[in-house]
Amino acid sequence: MSCEAVATPVDLPLRIGRRTVGRVRRRLVRVSLALEQALAGAGLTLPGLPPTADGYYLRAVPAALTDGIGAGAGMRRFIRQAYPRHYADLSLGFEAYLDTFSAKSRSGLKRKRRKLEERCGGTLDVRSYRTHAELADFYRKARALSALTYQERLLDAGLPQGAMSEMQSLAESDLVRAFLLFVDSTPVAYLYAPGEGDTLRYAYLGYAPDFADLSPGTVLQLEAMRMLMEEGRFRWFDFTEGDGQHKRQFATGAVDSVDMLLLRPTLSNFAVARTLAAWDGTIALAKRIGLKSIAGAVRR
Repeated sequence: MSCEAVATPVDLPLRIGRRTVGRVRRRLVRVSLALEQALAGAGLTLPGLPPTADGYYLRAVPAALTDGIGAGAGMRRFIRQAYPRHYADLSLGFEAYLDTFSAKSRSGLKRKRRKLEERCGGTLDVRSYRTHAELADFYRKARALSALTYQERLLDAGLPQGAMSEMQSLAESDLVRAFLLFVDSTPVAYLYAPGEGDTLRYAYLGYAPDFADLSPGTVLQLEAMRMLMEEGRFRWFDFTEGDGQHKRQFATGAVDSVDMLLLRPTLSNFAVARTLAAWDGTIALAKRIGLKSIAGAVRR
């Protein structure tokens, strides 16, 4: 272990489908592995644990590297979720990238793009943002749009209030890209992707519900990938955790990954671990025996 890190309060969600219905809180040291490290098979080095910390919260750790993590440290391991970490190789070039899609998917994407182009009068209006001034304009428009989206209203996953500070900081190092799709000069979809090294991260995407029949989020994602590949600044696009259809569709590969807790062996930590394990086990069992309607009912 390296030098001591800082522990912060972390709310660990209890979810049904994509809806959070409760949380438990622990003071944890957050540790995550960058996509480039994960692809290279790099090991994970844990920082020193402060005396007030309950443990570590490890994010996006390749499943193949988990066996030795925390061994000999007296910590209790708890796998919170396992998932494929989807990513796209931006160095392929756009035409080669399109070739990674099935013929059916390519046809569907072209059809969606053409439908939206017709609605826009023949030409898509997609704008890219990267500088301080550009991002201030993006944030103002995207925040107003985000307030209308189901991502914010139902899933608490809209573009956050206060995100402008992060955008401005990243812009100083040319480590952010953002995109807006307009119809009749009105923004109808946004995509925000902060960066680290040669990687952009899929952070927030949303679209106006009144335009859902035009698939604006899908069309914007495809156009953003084209623009990023033509620019050539970044090598990877990290779709982060989760196995949604959108991420699978636009990815060129995936790393089997886990989120895991390493907790100090205390009574309160045992209680938290039991709560999380019981909840996750119940949801998994419900899915196995065909009670997926629970998640659907909550979403509605």
